[in-house]
Amino acid sequence: MFGEESKQHDYPHHPFGHKNWLKHTAMVPKGFIRYHVLEALNEKPMSGSELMEEIEKHTGGFWKPGPGSIYPLLSWLQDNSYIKELPTENGLKRYELTQDGKSLLEEQKKIRQKFREEAGFMPGQFFDSFLTKMSSEKVCEIRVSMKRLAIAMFKIGNTLRENYSDDALSESLHVVDEASKKLEEINNKLTGVTQ
Repeated sequence: MFGEESKQHDYPHHPFGHKNWLKHTAMVPKGFIRYHVLEALNEKPMSGSELMEEIEKHTGGFWKPGPGSIYPLLSWLQDNSYIKELPTENGLKRYELTQDGKSLLEEQKKIRQKFREEAGFMPGQFFDSFLTKMSSEKVCEIRVSMKRLAIAMFKIGNTLRENYSDDALSESLHVVDEASKKLEEINNKLTGVTQ
C-alpha cells in the first residue's frame, strides 16, 4: 500500500550490504507497518514520531519506519475512520484507535496468525525464546541469518512455481534437510541426547 522506508543501522553481516536492505519487499512485508501502528495505538495514543520510535523499539532496533511511511498511513487510517486525532498536547498531535480500528486490528491479527500457520515457521519464533541470553551482536547475526534463510526459501518457492524443475526441487529439499540435520546434531550435543 505505502512504500516502507527504513532506518539503516551499520550491521556488518547484512545480506544485501549495508544500505537499503530493509527496503526489499521480502524484508518488510506488505501490511507490516500498518499492523504495528494499529497494535501500538491499541496500547495508548501516540504521535507519528512516537510511533516510529515504538516500532523501532518493538523490532529490537532492527527497523524504523520513516516519516514517508508513517504519515501517509496515519492520514489513510484517519480518512477511513480507523483512528481519530486527539487535541494537541505538548506540541504533539496524537492519535487513538476507534472501534473500527480495533476491529481492523483483530482482522489483521487473524490474517497474521493464518500466515504463520500456513508458513509453518517464522524467524521470530526462533529467537524470541533466547534473545535475552545473547549479546546484541549475536542477536543481530542470528536475525540477519534467519531473514536470509526465510528470503531464500520464499524466493526458491516463487521461482519453482514459475519455472518448475524436479532437480531444483530435489536439490532445495536436500539443502533444507542437511541444515535441519546439522541443527538437530547441535541441539543433541547441547542437551546430551545420544542417538
